[in-house]
Amino acid sequence: MKPHNQVNIINFIRGVEPRDPIDLIEPVREQLALVQKHGLPATWLLQYDALINPDFTSLLLQSADESQEIGVWLEVVQPLAEKAGIPWRGRFPWDWHAHIAFTVGYTPNERERIADVLMEDFKSVFGYYPKSVGSWFLDAHVLGYLSDKYGIQASCNCKDQWGTDGYTLWGGYYNQAYYPSRLNGFMPAQTKELQIPVPVFRMLGSDPIYQYDARLGGNGQSVITLEPVYSGAEGGGGIPNWVRWFLDVNFREEQVAFGYTQVGQENSFGWDLMKDGLVDQVEQLAKRQAAGELQVETLADSARWFKEQYPLTPASSIAALTDWREEGRQSVWFYNRFYRFNLLNNDGELWIRDIHLFDERYKERYLTETCPNKFSHYDTLPVVDSARWSEGDKPAGLRPVFYDQEGRVHPVTVQSVETDESVEGELAILISADGGETIRIRCSEQNICFTASSSAWGLELLWSDSSELPKMLLRNDEIQFAFHDHDYRVQVIGAESPVFLPDAGISCRAMGRDIILQF
Repeated sequence: MKPHNQVNIINFIRGVEPRDPIDLIEPVREQLALVQKHGLPATWLLQYDALINPDFTSLLLQSADESQEIGVWLEVVQPLAEKAGIPWRGRFPWDWHAHIAFTVGYTPNERERIADVLMEDFKSVFGYYPKSVGSWFLDAHVLGYLSDKYGIQASCNCKDQWGTDGYTLWGGYYNQAYYPSRLNGFMPAQTKELQIPVPVFRMLGSDPIYQYDARLGGNGQSVITLEPVYSGAEGGGGIPNWVRWFLDVNFREEQVAFGYTQVGQENSFGWDLMKDGLVDQVEQLAKRQAAGELQVETLADSARWFKEQYPLTPASSIAALTDWREEGRQSVWFYNRFYRFNLLNNDGELWIRDIHLFDERYKERYLTETCPNKFSHYDTLPVVDSARWSEGDKPAGLRPVFYDQEGRVHPVTVQSVETDESVEGELAILISADGGETIRIRCSEQNICFTASSSAWGLELLWSDSSELPKMLLRNDEIQFAFHDHDYRVQVIGAESPVFLPDAGISCRAMGRDIILQF
């Protein structure tokens, strides 16, 4: 059976751009003509300042066919705040700082008033409430309110990133979609009782190899995504070779659940910057849809399918077993409603560079409190976090190791990596190493099982000094963690008792047995 591969073309529309005045109508007009030329549906999300501007709404009302979905992009702008009875605190009519533009900068009561104005004014223009509400990030209070009162069907938020534009979203469901917890809009819920019944799709299409470790600068991480305005040496949606590689990686023949990505660009970049990349991407989508490789859908249609298929957040995966840069790197992601996992083959070096746990009871910072400044922060519960715990030439992460007869440690040198996604809800990874050794990793619902061919092997968790480290306490068969006043644990089954290493780390020796990390 062919996998269900979905693409949403989502173009969100701002009504003003105070930093660099630009024609904001032209991109919308050209984007609409482009998708209709190829007979493709798309989703158009209006920011409030565009919603109250007839130049934008008339264009959509007069030119969009029935396959086009119109929804809202929820960033707070001056006319929206003032109509909700909230004094405007921004520097401009639209101010991108987190405590101004996003719902987290307002009290729960103010958030509800903002949502009411937005939804009612949308209905007054289009005659119905929108099914889809997107934003770079929405707090759980607003998501729950929009679901309960207005019956929204879908939402979307930003990819994982550290500090880009002041926004940190780190450790989340890496791609595809999840049902958020009523206590944390970024955290997948584990139970139906505590989940908001609105699937949240991750936007922008992150490079599965390079975005995680993307360099940090004055504006946070650099961006390596499907957005067509990015065409630098690192990669991005303006580079045709990268785009084709990215689509091949995301829409493989074998999938744990379904393949997904989002194509599109906000109008405030201007048509000239996005034109070449977006035209190329849309042509690729039309070609691949005609070949049966993927299906282009509206965001609401994808959400409807998701809800019909999955009462709870399903397991998903990405396996990037080729490297568009040809530098010998491979990256495998697996995530379900309990945890996420990432393995990196760094040109022969094997690292599990990321494990984050999901706990629906871990409250987001802004559930009842307001974000005090332009830096917002959403996260989950770290067990392994190479990007945040590494320093200089000392990489952090979890690495399988072999021991020689003298007990000396030898890291694994990778020859090949293969994946098997044939078991529903699971991912198996087979690593062939030097010396004929093999390691098999099986990711299932609440555990990760490591099996090695050697009788003398183990796992080492390494880190450098970092303010992002959780507190760790070793017990006979488990590691206990505390992060932002939230306690969690990982059972280590099958290994000798974990011990602290002298150079900042934890060692778990297996000596002929499997090691299971139980969450």
